[in-house]
Amino acid sequence: MVLSVILVVVLGLFLAIELLLRSLFGFGNPLIYIGDEAIGYLLAPNQRTRRFGNCIEINEYSMRSASIAKIPPASTLRVLLLGDSIANGGWWTAQENTISSLMMRSLASATAGNFQEVEVLNASANSWGPRNELAYLQKFGNFAAQAVVLLINTDDLFATAPTSLPVGHDRNYPETKPWLAIIEIWQRYLRFSKPIPEIKAVQEEAGDRVGFNLDAIGKIKTLTRQTNSQFLLVMTPLLREIGEPGSRDYEIQARQRLSDFTQAQQISYIDFLPIFNLNANPQSLYHDHIHLNLEGNQVVSKVIERSLLESLEDTK
Repeated sequence: MVLSVILVVVLGLFLAIELLLRSLFGFGNPLIYIGDEAIGYLLAPNQRTRRFGNCIEINEYSMRSASIAKIPPASTLRVLLLGDSIANGGWWTAQENTISSLMMRSLASATAGNFQEVEVLNASANSWGPRNELAYLQKFGNFAAQAVVLLINTDDLFATAPTSLPVGHDRNYPETKPWLAIIEIWQRYLRFSKPIPEIKAVQEEAGDRVGFNLDAIGKIKTLTRQTNSQFLLVMTPLLREIGEPGSRDYEIQARQRLSDFTQAQQISYIDFLPIFNLNANPQSLYHDHIHLNLEGNQVVSKVIERSLLESLEDTK
């Protein structure tokens, strides 16, 4: 009898914890990834979850966007945003507070009367670099967007070649959903994660890594221009780059290479380092040392919106 009571209590406690983890935090239903030979990896299509109260929706093209038509109606203004976790927003950003969603609402208001609908598509994934984003564009096209925005951060200038190795091996890139929320807690936070030996070779990629990524940016511009779309390159800084002592020497050199490259390639380019430096409290823009919070997303979306409106006006 006593044993039965204990078992019932333990089972009830287990179920209560499981339901709490699922309902409050969204554990047990993580976003899953799929490998891709060229892109490396991308979010599996057609997913919807809620993490820490924030809704996350992934459409049929692995975008953090609602379902779309491949080709929009002529009356639609469509912008394609390519990026990494900053564009994606991650679990800490609700769907409506991502940069793409903020831009979409603001552009709809600013262009009212010119377009029946405005779409800002969000093609992004954690730790993507320019070569991942180029491969995505080569595979899927630009979805007939009038403008393509490539959003990178300083670290992306040093990004390595695309690889699918993290999928199913790195706790941050699961390929299947766990049976229980408690299992996800164990796998993600408590279990010791063995390093992936093959990843070391990727991380130690030889050659001019900055040059490889600049070349990818140039190819993205070329593909965009081939469809008569506008191309805008945007870069956000790491929090430690703002103020003194500022960017490190190797970052300063890479930034200068990027600036020279955009001028030579006639690429419209927005560097947010000087913009963020004007903010009296730059920490208020960041979720952590690299990712932006809602306030940071609002600043970035507004500046991008102004630039897009100017370029679209010039094409009329």
